[in-house]
Amino acid sequence: MYQNNPPLPPQETMPTMYDLPSELVGESGLPDEFHCIQADLLSETCQPVNYSSEEMLLASDLNLYYDPRHPSWYKRPDWYMVLGVTNTKQQQDLRLSYVVWQEGVDPFLVVELLSPGTEQEDLGQTLREVNKPPTKWEVYEHILRIPYYVVYDRYKNNFRGFKLNGTRYESINLSENRFWLEEIEMGLGLWQGSYQNTEGLWLRWYNADGWLPTLTERAEAEQQRADKAENKAAILAQKLRELGVEPDSL
Repeated sequence: MYQNNPPLPPQETMPTMYDLPSELVGESGLPDEFHCIQADLLSETCQPVNYSSEEMLLASDLNLYYDPRHPSWYKRPDWYMVLGVTNTKQQQDLRLSYVVWQEGVDPFLVVELLSPGTEQEDLGQTLREVNKPPTKWEVYEHILRIPYYVVYDRYKNNFRGFKLNGTRYESINLSENRFWLEEIEMGLGLWQGSYQNTEGLWLRWYNADGWLPTLTERAEAEQQRADKAENKAAILAQKLRELGVEPDSL
């Protein structure tokens, strides 16, 4: 039978983020306080020089749909970064989930914050059950082939990084609990300090000049620069007056 119209491409027939659930009722493993605070710190200090905020997605507990053959399967990373995607400036267009076949770009880095209930799966120590979706490790390593995978166990202060080499993740040798990502000219490491009024050991981004600032630190630095400029202007004005020159007349 002759077909007048060709079939629609998969991009037009596959479900989008508007068709897929953003959460499941009764699902366990929703973020606790630490997960929320740590995710905020990662997002605030993530400032690669070669990508603007409009060219990357920094997501926390946002469903990641990864397999067009099984469109209902998803993972929910604690935090992840996608480079080279366009971010919206309108609230109504914010993502309900991240759908790989819709976006066309896989994540660049995933961070999982270990807890006793998720540790084995996060570290690839569980086997896939028959007729069940693959484990996180399988998805990140074999399906999406995410270049970098980071896990942090705050209970043991144990920070580990993995880099995709061929078809397998290889452990990254950390120096002083840090490692450098040349592609984005930043590094990720453990930082001891207080964030959101909570003292602890946190995952934080750094560059060649040191730890990258949080929003509060940036505001404080800007205020210090403004105060310094104001003081410098006041000193100059005083010297002019001593010379008999009124600054306002210049």
